[in-house]
Amino acid sequence: MGAKQRDSSRVDIESLIKVDPGLASLPEVYYEFRRAVQGPDLDFERVERIILKDTSLTVRLLKIVNSAFYSFPSKIETISHAIGVIGTEQLSYLVLSTSVMDKFRGIPDDVLNMNSFWQHSIACGLVSKKLAEYKGEQSSEKYFIFGMLHDIGRLVMCMNIPKRNCEILIRSNSDNRAVHLIEAEELEFDHGQLGGALLRKWNLPEVYQEVVEFHHNPSHAILFPVEVAHCHLADIIANTLKLGCSGESENIPELNEHAWAMARPPQEISMEVINDEVAAIFEDTAAVFLPQ
Repeated sequence: MGAKQRDSSRVDIESLIKVDPGLASLPEVYYEFRRAVQGPDLDFERVERIILKDTSLTVRLLKIVNSAFYSFPSKIETISHAIGVIGTEQLSYLVLSTSVMDKFRGIPDDVLNMNSFWQHSIACGLVSKKLAEYKGEQSSEKYFIFGMLHDIGRLVMCMNIPKRNCEILIRSNSDNRAVHLIEAEELEFDHGQLGGALLRKWNLPEVYQEVVEFHHNPSHAILFPVEVAHCHLADIIANTLKLGCSGESENIPELNEHAWAMARPPQEISMEVINDEVAAIFEDTAAVFLPQ
């Protein structure tokens, strides 16, 4: 799926999503998987059969569950074993993340370095997951997915208005201001709002929609302010760590004080601790998530 030369002086969110029919939905395997795990009679064998139909998905899921992301003591060799160990909810997060990554293959390197983009997303996800763990969150894997999805609107811009996207990045550097502020002025929306609209189109849960839409404007979050705050803080920390780049300039977005109050780690957890813990598993996690 390559970038399209569809730049114009006036664009809107709906037109950017509609221009490419391939953006209308995620791969069918994701929706089939979700229907299977959300049904009244959960059948593990049916779930396994759905995943096994996609060979590349199967291989990547097994790589992930055997990586430092989980650090299980013994090797997990089958999808049924993975389901039994991590459960369908956590497996659904992994299916979603790999499905989204596959959706945006093909954006040219001269528009966006996709390897670096996903490295930043993975770093943001790992930081978000760590912040949740420090707060005692039992389902911290979903916070990882927030990081994986947060900049997805930028991919839509790179696909459909690559020239405008480049001009916005250049102006961000020359004005010494964060990219999302320039986007709002130039387009009357930012990549967070565009990403949130795309996730609504995909019929993903509202928590994903709100986290993505407001990760630069956490004070606007209504339903899931804590989750949005975690992603907002994680994005800033990930940018500071310089693990990958989502296409943004050197101008790191400003930290929202209200979000900091909700998402900040306990006092005994310093930024150095977060840096060390993320760095310890970043390379291995990136290696198993990134498409080969």
